[in-house]
Amino acid sequence: MTLEILKTKEQLRDLIDAYAYLGDDKKIADMMALFTKDATYKVYMNGNQIATTTGTDVLEKEFTGHAALVKTYFTLNGQHTVKIDGDTATGVSFSQIKMIREADGKNNITDYSVKYEDKYVHVDEKWLIKERIGHFVIIEERRLNE
Repeated sequence: MTLEILKTKEQLRDLIDAYAYLGDDKKIADMMALFTKDATYKVYMNGNQIATTTGTDVLEKEFTGHAALVKTYFTLNGQHTVKIDGDTATGVSFSQIKMIREADGKNNITDYSVKYEDKYVHVDEKWLIKERIGHFVIIEERRLNE
């Protein structure tokens, strides 16, 4: 493995970690800078496709609307495997995402186990997400112990 490949793998890991950090902090506008302008984001829950969004303008509106319903996000990224082919790459990563929402004056926590399939492109000396497919494999919701 060359030093260039190791550097690229680190940059791609930093990209998905930045996605998690910015999402947790609800910095949606900053998060959009991680995507190409024409990026596509698809969501599958329990094997069924429930959403497809194309373009950062639309994606920002959807993410902002969702973030307004969530009191707290907490994301933990796990393994991340990439295949690099020049200025493009593909990746698979796994995340645990916790979201706290209020319902009937009580806090509920939803715990998501997510597998992401990504396509990346190298543009203007940085890596961006061109396509992200989120497979929400396990979803558990419960009242938060307070």
